[in-house]
Amino acid sequence: MKSILLIGQSNMAGRGYLSEVPAIYNENIEMLRNGRWQMMAEPIHSDREVAGVGPAASFAAAWSQDHLAEKLGLIPCAEGGSSIDEWASDQVLSRHALSEAKFAMESSELIGILWHQGETDSLNGRYKEYAEKLKAVFEHFRQELGLPELPIIVGTLPTFLGKTGFGLSAVEFEEINQEIERVVSELENCYLVSAENLTANPDGIHINGESQRQFGIRYYEAFAKKTDIPTALGNEDEQLSKIYGRATTKNEKIYLLSRDFALGKLDYQKFIEKFTEITK
Repeated sequence: MKSILLIGQSNMAGRGYLSEVPAIYNENIEMLRNGRWQMMAEPIHSDREVAGVGPAASFAAAWSQDHLAEKLGLIPCAEGGSSIDEWASDQVLSRHALSEAKFAMESSELIGILWHQGETDSLNGRYKEYAEKLKAVFEHFRQELGLPELPIIVGTLPTFLGKTGFGLSAVEFEEINQEIERVVSELENCYLVSAENLTANPDGIHINGESQRQFGIRYYEAFAKKTDIPTALGNEDEQLSKIYGRATTKNEKIYLLSRDFALGKLDYQKFIEKFTEITK
């Protein structure tokens, strides 16, 4: 089993509305929760009650299409609103993420890190020290995990920032992006993913569900091809159609049926009827 560590702030944790995109269920994609691997279901993160769609699900679904016989585990450790200083080596967020990653490595092979952060630091000249701090975060994670060449995929900040809603304060996102690009260019096995043409939620700071799905495809393209993705791919919707159109397996049907029963969407008799139909 392979695994991916998810770190950064809210646009990695995900705030896209679950109701605006098709769900992704795949028994070969799991997430670490309460120390156990279980089938992925969104929201993958639980950093906030409002957690929703992030880039990880579509990343994992694209990975799964290329690795049909393998499992991928997601390790959710992003924290909404976190600054780059909160990811320093002696801070709680880094210590927690490393603890989760090391635990996951007991039963999986860690093959990469997905990172998205910077909105909180896009003001008051914080960009001036951002590159130095970001590089230190990446180097610390690689050192502590004993994986000096671990691939790190880094998304840029979207251009809708600085215009409306909660995004109004992020007026220096372009400067942060320049610093992100500098760090990526200086580190081996570190790749940049463009946030070009991504759309915001009404709050003006969080990437919406549809765009997060597209972002995840770009993250996977960078990971799979070990190259920067400097622009939108152009075929993201086509790739997503293949993911959404994938046939549901027997185990997935049982999972979804059990979920609906637990949520009170059908009574016990109907559950038994449908369960019998699936398993016969």
